[in-house]
Amino acid sequence: MGWEAPGSGGTVRSQMALLRSVGSPAESPGMRWLWVVALVAPACTVPYNGTVGSTGDGDNGDRGPCTPQHGPLGTEVLLPCPGGAAEWRRGGTVLGTSPAPGLALPNASLAHEGHYSCHHPVTGETWATICLRLGYPPPQPAIECWATSYPQAVNCSWGLSPEPLLDTEFVATYRHGTDTGECTLTGPRSCSFGDLQVFSLTPYELNVTARNPLGAASGILPFLLENIIKPDPPEALQVSPIPGEPQKLLLEWSPPSSWPFPEYFPLQYRIRYSRDNDSIPTTVGPYELTSHTLTDLEPGTLHHVQVATKDLADSGEFSAWSLPASGTPWVGP
Repeated sequence: MGWEAPGSGGTVRSQMALLRSVGSPAESPGMRWLWVVALVAPACTVPYNGTVGSTGDGDNGDRGPCTPQHGPLGTEVLLPCPGGAAEWRRGGTVLGTSPAPGLALPNASLAHEGHYSCHHPVTGETWATICLRLGYPPPQPAIECWATSYPQAVNCSWGLSPEPLLDTEFVATYRHGTDTGECTLTGPRSCSFGDLQVFSLTPYELNVTARNPLGAASGILPFLLENIIKPDPPEALQVSPIPGEPQKLLLEWSPPSSWPFPEYFPLQYRIRYSRDNDSIPTTVGPYELTSHTLTDLEPGTLHHVQVATKDLADSGEFSAWSLPASGTPWVGP
């Protein structure tokens, strides 16, 4: 089946040769998705050598309102035209003519994205315009939740792999026994909920549903509240020399400000420190106080210190390490 020039009965061999020399776009490295885009009769196919990831911004002409269409990468995508056999254009570039039901794009890649239009093959009347976006249906969200401000709230986040490459919406809800509620979105892929029941043996369940024009998928994470306690790192770490003590350093810090009730839910701390240019740190602890004196240090040597914290009842996990602070033991006059 050849390309027919508008208003001509012959095949434009030079145009076909040009199109063949361009070749089909490179196959998308992502996984193939078996989706039925449309039930189509045999249609003329066109390879297109465009700009990867283009959304049509570089097109010239035929820039009227367009109908959005979404398709899965790596499949054949059909652009329908209501007028029968039609001339197809991408922006101001004539691609050729194709019979009904439309223009088929084999092995669609990001290079095919853009602004398409179909026209009467003789008069040039515009029959339809399409803005094509390509991507994947959303995969199952990978969820993680932590009680960084126990017992006030649970903070959750999630990721998608592979990325859908299309605008994707999320709905997050939680269940605890017969109680259900919304996990309020705090970012594009994060949420938070409160009103927690401490020491409950009934697990919580977080459900996240991802939805885009190609489909939807849900992920569920069950957890016991005390198992996901993970405070934020300690804050305001200070390292100070102790006058008259050439082998000691005084460390002082504050509990994380996001930990709401340290007097009722106390924390434990561990410390790691190392000499300057020493890649192997020493870890000590845990300790219950927010200060500690390091001893038996090398005199006159710069030391780097970090602190981490965990629920005193040993529930959950230690926080990440704090920002480092540095100091040198007292050096006499």
